[in-house]
Amino acid sequence: MRNNLISAIAIGALALPLAACYNPQDTATVAQSYGPSPNLPPPQDTWIPTVDIASVVGWPAEGKPKAENGMAVTAFAKQLDHPRSLYVLPNGDVLVAETNAPPKPDDSKGVKGFIYKQAQKWAGAGAPSANRITLLRDTNGDGVADTRSVFIKGLNSPFGMVLVGDDLYVADSDAILRFPYHSGDTKIDAPGVKLTDLPAGTINHHWTKDLTASPDGTKLYATVGSNSNVGENGIEAETNRASVLEVDRASGKWRVFASGLRNPSGPSWQPQSGALWVAVNERDELGNDLVPDYMTSVKDGGFYGWPYSYFGQHVDTRVQPQRPDLVAKAIVPDYALGAHTASLGLTFVTGNLFPPEMTGGAFVGQHGSWNRSPRAGYKVIFVPFKDGKPSGAPQDVLTGFINDKGEAQGRPVGVRLDKEGALLVADDVGNTVWRVAPSVRSAEK
Repeated sequence: MRNNLISAIAIGALALPLAACYNPQDTATVAQSYGPSPNLPPPQDTWIPTVDIASVVGWPAEGKPKAENGMAVTAFAKQLDHPRSLYVLPNGDVLVAETNAPPKPDDSKGVKGFIYKQAQKWAGAGAPSANRITLLRDTNGDGVADTRSVFIKGLNSPFGMVLVGDDLYVADSDAILRFPYHSGDTKIDAPGVKLTDLPAGTINHHWTKDLTASPDGTKLYATVGSNSNVGENGIEAETNRASVLEVDRASGKWRVFASGLRNPSGPSWQPQSGALWVAVNERDELGNDLVPDYMTSVKDGGFYGWPYSYFGQHVDTRVQPQRPDLVAKAIVPDYALGAHTASLGLTFVTGNLFPPEMTGGAFVGQHGSWNRSPRAGYKVIFVPFKDGKPSGAPQDVLTGFINDKGEAQGRPVGVRLDKEGALLVADDVGNTVWRVAPSVRSAEK
């Protein structure tokens, strides 16, 4: 066993720099991997995965992302501890989950596992979780939080949050908890009451569990990512995972609402159609331009391919045994978001702060690739919608997360609209929540 471990470490150490230099000649343009009909080149299954991840350096003093397309960006709150997701309360207070992965002793074993863990550390995801939710308040309406307080502490890698009436629900990595909330509260001391367990365990590969509520408040919808890249831990380890779960708020009982979604997050209701949408982080290790991440509406009982196929009926031959019966009914996602962009945040534009043509469109937080060279993602984009469906090419909103040396100053994740309608962006390695709104010039048009 000792020799195997030494070999794994040696191979992993060699694989990282070699893979980072790998740069195929026929890399498709980024534009071809977006939209309802992305270019899907032949798969390239390699034993040593491409690893090209930006090492984290953080923002310099007064540094910030670059706002594009008539936008302006300011820091809403700085000096947070790995902020991953956001929720805006009715009174305008902003909740931020300061969180990181829980212990996962059985995740990412072997040579590829070693490489993956090292990449996670380089990406700034190796620190212990703060396990808390912090409340940020802007008391004078200037777009900057001037007070903050520890709202809930002692959690277990919290992520999703949603308020229904006076009940605040928090999705830990292994359960949904209910807390009492009253408007204006700056902290909650009452212990959380478990509504239901969520799929977790000692692998818990995709540990983030996101959350939203049905418009009538009777149901919660929890996203649960897969326990592997493509089922390599056995299909039994994927029971009730790679899914959106529908949870009865009264009883805590749940069922699988939609499945075959490798790592869904950002569950949001599209304002024109009323459909539930998610952003999905797709599989790795099939080449630079496979497989595109995507956002899609999710249908009750719908199956979206993972792990047996991708983007509809494109079979992944690495998965054994095959399931042609499931592949035959795999739903094609609505809109591709680029290969390996790690699209993890999704929210729709409502209100009248942004230009009318943006209403109903989607902001997407793209955390950034590790399995692609050249890199992709590391930005926030906007996708226009019309009549409840995507209707055009993506537009950059925030860029500049990577500096001229190829280092990550920040990485965008969760996105939300604040009470005024501005976009809030959680930057987990920049330890900042950014606020984006139209510039003065844009607003005057």
